[in-house]
Amino acid sequence: MRSLFSGVRFTIAGLALLLCAKAPLREWQATPLKWVLGMAMTQTVGQYVLFYWGLELSSGALASLLVASGSLWWVILAPRFGHSRPLTMRQWWVLGAGALGVTVAVYSPGASAGNPRVGGIAVLGASFFGAVGLLCFQRVRPTMGSRAGTGYALAIGGIVLMILGLPAIIRGELAVFDGFVVGWTLWLAFVSAAAFALWNHLSTQMSAHALATYRFLIPLCGVFESLILLANEKLTPAMVVGGVVVLISMTLVNRRHASP
Repeated sequence: MRSLFSGVRFTIAGLALLLCAKAPLREWQATPLKWVLGMAMTQTVGQYVLFYWGLELSSGALASLLVASGSLWWVILAPRFGHSRPLTMRQWWVLGAGALGVTVAVYSPGASAGNPRVGGIAVLGASFFGAVGLLCFQRVRPTMGSRAGTGYALAIGGIVLMILGLPAIIRGELAVFDGFVVGWTLWLAFVSAAAFALWNHLSTQMSAHALATYRFLIPLCGVFESLILLANEKLTPAMVVGGVVVLISMTLVNRRHASP
């Protein structure tokens, strides 16, 4: 059911962005198909299949905290794609501290009633796919704008997710799509379209490491909102320690990498 709901949401978001793009058909013809499909399969399909699975196994607060690992993936992968200089040995040590912080958060007792270890690995995988998707967009953007690129990625990825959600249709679970759910689906489609398009656009305006630093607003807001809005969510001391270590380590990585 999660795949079906996400697929409908992303397909609507993608089509809406394509309607707002300047020349989506011309941009499609001028762009290598493999990078568009790569962006769709990583940033949309791979990221959200693993993210929702991880969210099912762990708490919302823990999943939000682990989203910070996307910045780790970004600063590791960006140099290999030519988007920044390689990290120094000192910066690798700081990254190791960040990994330790993630480990502390994942292994914190009471972080989730499910399986926080497997859930944590799934969320880490999701953030990896998100970083790879952003790198795919760097190959797309010379011939395709952020609205068209994001639109195609969301629309294609959304269709794939709906196909994965076919078992839910066979089980008759479409009945849950009442007026309330449809309204929230449309709202989340708007949020997805705006957030992904803005994020991909920012990747063309900011350096990889500056972008990674600002990305920490995502887990901070996610943890805060999970603790307020979701029942049975609680912030454990280990999650606090792990989160602080991750944020400090990534801030140091970006500052040192930006320095001459």
